[in-house]
Amino acid sequence: MGAQAEMITILGHTAGGKTLLAAHVAYELGGEVISADSRQVYRGMTIGTGKDYDDYEIEGGRIPFHLVDIVDAGMEYNVFEFQQDFYSVYRQLQEKHCLPVLCGGSGLYIESVLRQFDMIQVPVNESRRIELESMDADQLVKILASYGPLHNTTDTGTRKRMIRAIEIAEYARSSGSNQGVPPPIHCLNIGIQYERDVRRRRITERLKQRLEQGMVGEVEALLNSGVDHEKLEYYGLEYRFLSQYLKGELTYEEMFTGLNTAIHRFAKRQMTWFRGMERRGIEIHWLDGDLPLKEKVDKIKTLYSK
Repeated sequence: MGAQAEMITILGHTAGGKTLLAAHVAYELGGEVISADSRQVYRGMTIGTGKDYDDYEIEGGRIPFHLVDIVDAGMEYNVFEFQQDFYSVYRQLQEKHCLPVLCGGSGLYIESVLRQFDMIQVPVNESRRIELESMDADQLVKILASYGPLHNTTDTGTRKRMIRAIEIAEYARSSGSNQGVPPPIHCLNIGIQYERDVRRRRITERLKQRLEQGMVGEVEALLNSGVDHEKLEYYGLEYRFLSQYLKGELTYEEMFTGLNTAIHRFAKRQMTWFRGMERRGIEIHWLDGDLPLKEKVDKIKTLYSK
């Protein structure tokens, strides 16, 4: 790899054991973990987002981790905020000569750092927003398409997302996007993958475990705290399906079956994103997830030392 990496990234699909591996790599190399998970940033959303705090406990101590539980449920955290928060933590770790271990399954978040997306903070344009809100979806898509490809392909998912994406694109063009591109980071990227049947089994077992741990109660607590059903839809699969179950729109069995299937599809999309990252020039060293933990750590240490 030439010069020694400045950071190690552990990525892969959901239920792949990334956190445990990242914590042990950090322990062995004197590092700290930076989460790259778009939902673990929210407080009060623990079981549904898979915050495996116990994974950070090694040899009687806790590996320091960052960007977990940093904003309240009900807010909408985004990739721009992640990038800013990441670089803030990264600089702190650099100053104390501590190895950053980036860990997560949110491909857009990871890629925003590895490919130095030039992202900007865009103010709301109230008058332009009123104009855009009067247009139909086809008109919005046409306007958005005129600005070329976007980092986030979900921008056409809803009218709200399309309008905000247009605001960002128009602001970037008018301002010249002068926020500056972040510096490149020389990174060793490790991917964890399993055979399809093993991946499916791990996902189903983990879903059962989360439900046994009280995931339904967690969602009820969010609702009682003032997070409405519409906002739960925003937070992704687990919260969407459990919201529908609690509203009586799904039976428990329908919720479990539908959610299980949706998570399998999500894991497949995650792997598709990571393969796309490789096509876009990011080197990923893939490890067999079924290898013993120590063997995976040793392989990463060997790659890191080269």
